[in-house]
Amino acid sequence: MIKINNVRKSFGDVEVLKGITLEVQQGEVLSVIGASGSGKSTLLYCINGLEPIQSGTIEVDGMSVHDKKTNLNHLRQKIGMVFQQWNAFPHLTALENVALAPRKVRKMSKVDALALAEKQLRHVGLGDKLNLYPSALSGGQLQRVAIARALAMEPNYMLFDEATSALDPELVGEVLDTMRLLAEEGMTMIVVTHEMGFARDVSDRVAFFQQGVIDEIGKPEELFNNPKSEHLQRFLAKVR
Repeated sequence: MIKINNVRKSFGDVEVLKGITLEVQQGEVLSVIGASGSGKSTLLYCINGLEPIQSGTIEVDGMSVHDKKTNLNHLRQKIGMVFQQWNAFPHLTALENVALAPRKVRKMSKVDALALAEKQLRHVGLGDKLNLYPSALSGGQLQRVAIARALAMEPNYMLFDEATSALDPELVGEVLDTMRLLAEEGMTMIVVTHEMGFARDVSDRVAFFQQGVIDEIGKPEELFNNPKSEHLQRFLAKVR
C-alpha cells in the first residue's frame, strides 16, 4: 500500500502540501479532485520521488520514498505514472516506445521486450497501431501508448496526472475507458482528474484538495451527493 504521513512540500516560500496524511490500499482507486493549484499533481510527483518533501514520510510497500538509501529506479518499477503530455519518442514506433523501458531498465531481451510491448498495446486497444509512429496517432491513442508504456514495467500502482486534460473532448472517452478497464482488473490507482463522472463512477474513494490540504475524503456517493465542506459544495457547483 501507499502510506503518506504528514507530508509538507514547498516551492520556495509557497507551501503547496500542508500536512497530507493518506493511505491507499491495494486494489483501491482513489480519485483526487480540486481546483488547479491545490496540490493534487504535486502529491503524485512526491509519491514517485520526482519531487523532494520538506517533512513527513511517504512509503510504498514499506519502502521510504525519500530515504537517501532508497533505490528510486527500483521503486519506480513499482509505480507507473501517466502524465498530461504523453512524451513519446517521435523516431520510434508505438511498439518500440513501449518496449524501450523494459529493455533499458528491466534489462529484458529485445524479443521479450517487444512481446511484452505488443501485449500491453493490445491490452489498451492499440493492437492495430503497433508499427505506427507518434505522428500518425491521435492524442487519445498517444495517451494510451503512454499507459501501455507504464504497464510494461508491470507496476503495482498507477498514478494518473490529469491524463485527459490535454486531449480534445472527443478523445477523452477512449482514455477513460482504458483507465476503467485497469480499475476493473484490480490495479491500485491514484487519479488526479477533472472528470467528475469518472471520479464518481469508478473510484472507491474521492479526496477533495483545497489549498494544500485534504478538505474532504470519502466514498464518491457521499462527496458528490452530500458534500459537507463549503469549499467542496462551491467546487461542485462550478464543475457541474
